[in-house]
Amino acid sequence: MNLPNKLTTSRFGLTALFLGALFSGFPGHETVALGVFAVAGFTDALDGRVARKRGLVTNFGILMDPLADKILTCSALIAFVELRRIEAWMVVVIVARELAITGLRLLAASRSVVLAAEGFGKHKTISQMVAIVAILVSMSHPQWGMAGRWTFGVPLAGRAWIDWVVPVATWASVGLTILSGAIYLWRNRDLYLRDA
Repeated sequence: MNLPNKLTTSRFGLTALFLGALFSGFPGHETVALGVFAVAGFTDALDGRVARKRGLVTNFGILMDPLADKILTCSALIAFVELRRIEAWMVVVIVARELAITGLRLLAASRSVVLAAEGFGKHKTISQMVAIVAILVSMSHPQWGMAGRWTFGVPLAGRAWIDWVVPVATWASVGLTILSGAIYLWRNRDLYLRDA
């Protein structure tokens, strides 16, 4: 297995570590969960870059990279519903989109067609990662002392700056998820409308 594919598969293990830290309850576990998620996100950015630079793009990577992303992000979002950090309907929308696109990829694979990630899908993934990191920071920043109360130089009525970032990032993530899913399904409609 080449390096990019090792980085991709490492996200499955990092997802388990992330969830373990998030629900463990030991002092500072939210900060540890944030760190593990950040490492997992870094592997996502790195594996594709290494694969393209070294000419190591494989069908395994094309299929498994998006799957590893989906498992990581969906696991985090579902965990946040349990922790009452995000509305359940938002996660339902995001997970439904991911299942629909995964189903489309399986249909394409059954016809010997490999669907690579598209630009909007990558922006969607980035927006979800940003929203998840924002939520994790909102959970963990009280452990950071004064560093957890940063503002942008503007009084925010005593609230941490992250309290304002979380809803913006979350709504942006849901919007991009819906948009990217609709575009992806439309562009590949011949796959599922051919036999309709």
